[in-house]
Amino acid sequence: MIALVDYRMGNLRSVEKGLETAGVEDVRVTDEVTVLEAADGIVLPGVGAFEDAARNLRESGMWDPLRRRVAEGTPFLGICLGMQLLMEWGFENGEHEGLGILRGTCERLPDGEKIPHMGWNTVEYPRASRIFDGIEESTAFYFVHSYRVVPTDESCIIGTTDYGTVFASAVETGNSWAVQFHPEKSSADGLRLLANFGAMVREV
Repeated sequence: MIALVDYRMGNLRSVEKGLETAGVEDVRVTDEVTVLEAADGIVLPGVGAFEDAARNLRESGMWDPLRRRVAEGTPFLGICLGMQLLMEWGFENGEHEGLGILRGTCERLPDGEKIPHMGWNTVEYPRASRIFDGIEESTAFYFVHSYRVVPTDESCIIGTTDYGTVFASAVETGNSWAVQFHPEKSSADGLRLLANFGAMVREV
C-alpha cells in the first residue's frame, strides 16, 4: 500500500490517478497517521508555498511520523513542493524549517528567466538511478515552480535541468527519491517513473 499524503497542498487526484495508471494497485490518499505508519511506500506531493506546506504538515500530525518512516527506510517519493520540503530550510517569504531529510536549502530560481519555470524541460543524469529505469537521458518532463533545492552534498543529485542555471531536478538518498517536475503530468515517461517507484516499493 502506498500512502499519498494529504496536507491540503497537493494536486492529489492527478497524482493518485497517475500512480493507478502506472500499475500501483493500492493507493490511499490520507491525512491519518495510522495509515502513514502502515504504508509500504509514501508519496508526498505538493503545490504552493513552502511556509504553508510545512505548517499544514505539522498541524496534520504527520511531520514526525513521516520523518521517522523515511529514516526507517520506507520507500519515499517527493514531488515538486514535496521535494523542496525535504531540505533543512526554505527561503520563501522568510526562513522556514523543512523536514531535514536532506541537508541543504530551498531557494528561489535566479533572475534572468521567466519565473515561474513552467512547461516542458529536459533532465540530465549526473549518475544512474533506478527511478529513471527505462527513461532515456534528456527526456522532457513537465515543470511548474519558482524555487529549487540546493543540497549540501551534491552526490545525492540524480537529475539536473538547465533554466538559466543548472539546478537539481531529482535527488536520491537511501530509499528516498524526489523530483522537481510533475511525473503525473509528464505523459508516458512520467508514468514510467511512477511505475519504477511502485516496483521498488513492492521489493521492500
